[in-house]
Amino acid sequence: MTSQNIRQQFLDYFKSKQHQIVPSAPIVLKDDPTLMFSNSGMTQFKDYFLGYKTPSSPRIADTQKCLRVSGKHNDLDDVGRDTYHHTMFEMLGNWSFGDYFKKEAIDFAWELLTEVYKIPKENLYVTVFEGDKNENLGRDQEAFDYWKKHISEDRIINGNKKDNFWEMGESGPCGPCSEIHIDIRSDEEKAKVSGLDLVNNDHPQVVEVWNLVFMEFNRKADGSLEKLPNKHVDTGMGFERLCMALQGKTSNYDTDVFTPLISKVEELSGQKYTGILEDEKDIAIRVLVDHIRAVSFAIADGQLPSNTGAGYVIRRILRRAISYSYRFLNMKEAFLFELVAVLKNEMGDFFPELIKQEKLITEVIKEEENSFLKTIETGLLRLDHIITETIFKNEKILPGNQVFELYDTFGFPADLSRIIAEEKGLSIDEKAFDEEMLNQKTRSKKSSAQKVYDWEILDESPQEFVGYDESETETSINRFRKIENKDGIFHQIVLAKTPFYPEGGGQIGDKGFLIPSYAKDFDISNPNLFNIENNPEIIEILETKKENNLNISLIKDLPKDAGALFFAKIKNDDRQNSQANHSATHLLHEALRDVLGTHVEQKGSFVSPNYLRFDFSHFGKIGEEDLALVESKVNQKIKENLALQEFRNIPIAEAMEKGAMALFGEKYGDNVRLIQFGSSKELCGGTHVKNTGEIGHFKIQQETSAAAGIRRIEAISGEKSSEYFKNLEIEIKELSELLKTKDLKKSVEKLLEENSNLKSEIDSLNKEKANSEVSDWKNNYQEKDGKMLLVKKTSLDAGSVKDLVFQLKKEIPNSVTIILSDSQGKPMITVGVSADLEGKFQAGNIIKNMAKEIQGGGGGNPGFATAGGKNLEGLEKAYQMALEI
Repeated sequence: MTSQNIRQQFLDYFKSKQHQIVPSAPIVLKDDPTLMFSNSGMTQFKDYFLGYKTPSSPRIADTQKCLRVSGKHNDLDDVGRDTYHHTMFEMLGNWSFGDYFKKEAIDFAWELLTEVYKIPKENLYVTVFEGDKNENLGRDQEAFDYWKKHISEDRIINGNKKDNFWEMGESGPCGPCSEIHIDIRSDEEKAKVSGLDLVNNDHPQVVEVWNLVFMEFNRKADGSLEKLPNKHVDTGMGFERLCMALQGKTSNYDTDVFTPLISKVEELSGQKYTGILEDEKDIAIRVLVDHIRAVSFAIADGQLPSNTGAGYVIRRILRRAISYSYRFLNMKEAFLFELVAVLKNEMGDFFPELIKQEKLITEVIKEEENSFLKTIETGLLRLDHIITETIFKNEKILPGNQVFELYDTFGFPADLSRIIAEEKGLSIDEKAFDEEMLNQKTRSKKSSAQKVYDWEILDESPQEFVGYDESETETSINRFRKIENKDGIFHQIVLAKTPFYPEGGGQIGDKGFLIPSYAKDFDISNPNLFNIENNPEIIEILETKKENNLNISLIKDLPKDAGALFFAKIKNDDRQNSQANHSATHLLHEALRDVLGTHVEQKGSFVSPNYLRFDFSHFGKIGEEDLALVESKVNQKIKENLALQEFRNIPIAEAMEKGAMALFGEKYGDNVRLIQFGSSKELCGGTHVKNTGEIGHFKIQQETSAAAGIRRIEAISGEKSSEYFKNLEIEIKELSELLKTKDLKKSVEKLLEENSNLKSEIDSLNKEKANSEVSDWKNNYQEKDGKMLLVKKTSLDAGSVKDLVFQLKKEIPNSVTIILSDSQGKPMITVGVSADLEGKFQAGNIIKNMAKEIQGGGGGNPGFATAGGKNLEGLEKAYQMALEI
């Protein structure tokens, strides 16, 4: 039975049980402040469990892409070293939202496993929650009673809170669970040791295959449990482990989920996979085929590797794979990108984003590989300097802080540093390394630490968002909670009726005010009439975000009477500028597709009152003519004064029929909002102008590379565009007055010509000066123990000094040349070591301490190094140090 058959049988079974089959949600989460990635099948349904949204069906089933590489659920370090842990995996699941509960969930699971998949009943064990006195929770007797109708009681095992009480995170929906474990050992092994003793003991052939979670509680921020309004079922079955069991394998990596990828790695690397757990080569291959899936799906869903947030996690996974291939497969050139085509062929039919985004995924991975391989080469040179310096001091331990700097600043794998050090008979100061790592984590936690208290609920009524139509409204506070972060104590509020748009879709959230009734007519745009410092009853809205389908506004202090009526008013100027920029991104998207081709797709955006940023897929810099044409097309649409056509809350199928563009990586509900300006049609939840004429004018400021295969345009519109041209006009006028000309182009050309002539004269003079000094320098070398040393001060420019040092290196054997220069008030030190002394002296090591005296730094290779600095007075101390070499 192939993996495709196994997946399809699962979905067909639950479809026959009246479950709606829904597609997998994106693996990257954009609107959840508690998670970066979908780490379980239930993540996309969290709002249903909390009662913030109503599902289209009370019964749902799917297979969900999951990623477990951060936070509470983190399997990264286990990947490759066992047979069943993965970063990215599929979770098959069925859900009931207030419909069926424990009995049906248990019946469905048993029927599917034993009658559809034909798994022998004697190979299965189940667990039930044993209870927890601290939580005042008893044993899950109800689940036990249902299970014993299917399986003998001696195969039902009590499980503790760690294994059998499922929690999504520190807060949120939770409840007792029943795990189903499968024993795939040989009959001989089963005869020796009972499977009962191996359940939940990390045995590679006695593994959990399915978890049935019975959602009954909500974990509050203070740690207490409260009953959910309705009881729900959330099940998750590991697809890769299920394939292992049904295909008669003892490792997930031996199933057809991974074997095509492994075969490709074997072909490209020339290494044979044997499946041995302890073999470093085999571990590396398992890491590669696992990690390529995680990275590919993340990129397909819109998350590119970067240096922050979720992008940093993806880059870390990819670099881990590259490091393993470099170290254990001896792959010194990029090749992982060639696995993308294999993954697409195996999984593209069910996950079409792999087909649609194949070129982007391939190009991004290829560029990241090439970049990191260069980082490894650079790191090897830096590590060589550290090792040379350590040996020079007759020491055997590399400084842990320097090895950590290699890892943290330059991305050089710490494991690789250890291996190379061991080959040289050295070790690393692990204590110092760990201290640096702990300090970094502590700094990171402090910068992001935030304590969130439980909600104080004043009114359970649902919130109403009126911000598409109104900029102010009478309202009250439904709920509030206190939060503490590095900036102090704040409060978050949920308004009964809110005009404030929450951050989302690239658009920043609204700011504004909560104004008591006596001040409702204040003109908040006029600082002379409206001064918040003189009106302490007026509450400033600092930002607005979305969480669990609620628009949450941030304020500093709560009003004295939180239950009073207020007028909520948006900062209209900011809102109008933001929505002009947002509408401009839609016009820009269409213009880019018209000019460059339909391969262009939005890959990210940022919309603020001041400017817009738009990222899109394209494989090369855009020429000036094309860029001008794009800008012209956008401005033409603005001139046409196209009216906004808005279709709210329409079925997604209807929106697609109207020609709406949906973006990969975005999570859309059953009903969506369609925004149309002429032929531009996009699904969007942001705020927009009533007609394109309100945008005023659109001006592209720059076009750059955002990542491999991703270009970025930054632009302005409206008031900011007018300001830009006004400032440009003033600048041109000032330049004309300064140069006393009306023909700026001609005057600048003349200045450039004069500057070039003067530079040539200076270069000639410098060469003459250098030639006159070099003969004098040759006669000033001092002999020390058969070696020649020259320490000289000069005012020659850096280029001339470099040329002379290289000349002297060749002409003076057994020599060390140190030149300290003061060129135009900037100190510079240059060191040259002749080829016959490079084994005994390192130019980089010589210059290192001297550079500190001029408050600078630099580097080079064993034969040549330079350092520039800030402290000119330090040249004298550096000079004395040089004489002592």
